[in-house]
Amino acid sequence: MTNIPRALAVSLLSSAFLLTITAAFAQSTTTPPTTATRPTAPEQNSLPNATAPPASTTQTTGQGSTDPKVREMNQKEKDKVDRQGK
Repeated sequence: MTNIPRALAVSLLSSAFLLTITAAFAQSTTTPPTTATRPTAPEQNSLPNATAPPASTTQTTGQGSTDPKVREMNQKEKDKVDRQGK
């Protein structure tokens, strides 16, 4: 019967010890170093791609020439929505 209180005491002491070590480790890793410096100038400059085509206001990005049949179907649907609603 004397082994149970000893086992309980050892268990409590070891868990308290481990919690203390864990708390100390967590505290030491969350503080930033005091020698940190910020860059003074940007390290990367944005330059246009030399091989890219010039910007255009007539054609949006990703838009290609559409098939006449597709244009006709789209126009019919737009007209239907205008007349009947969604």
